[in-house]
Amino acid sequence: METITTRAWTVRDEPVDGATASALLRDYYTDIVGRYHGRPAETAEVDAVLEEEPSDDLRPPTGLFLVGWYDGEPAGCVGLRLGDLPVAEITRVYVRPSARRQGGGARLLDAVEAAAVAYGATTVRLDTRHDLVEARGLYARQGYREVAAFSVSPYADHWFEKRLRG
Repeated sequence: METITTRAWTVRDEPVDGATASALLRDYYTDIVGRYHGRPAETAEVDAVLEEEPSDDLRPPTGLFLVGWYDGEPAGCVGLRLGDLPVAEITRVYVRPSARRQGGGARLLDAVEAAAVAYGATTVRLDTRHDLVEARGLYARQGYREVAAFSVSPYADHWFEKRLRG
């Protein structure tokens, strides 16, 4: 008899200042800083971004940080900011390269949207850069529509929104 092994995603909230979240956030910034510059990111650059763009608001009551586990290993993350309810902001969407194309991005978005609804959000927004084409494709597939700019980040080129059902 043939053995069939399935690999699955699970998503759960994690402390944003814990070891798992910290490692994922460092990988996230290493990836996007390197892509922005078109070369591997330097450690000092990633350290600077981690300090300039802290994630400590991604914990209750101001937010939430979710980690996606793929086949038992931490493989992705997503953050949620609750500051302007009923509109919430999604941030730090990331899947490690070894787990990409396995449905993790969609799973993370589904989980963060469900969390947003539980906190009273009716709409979620996010922004991204022009070079993150895979992210833009994911957002479109997940029902996000491009909207006018709602933030002034120098690293935002595209803004998306999705209405949620409670």
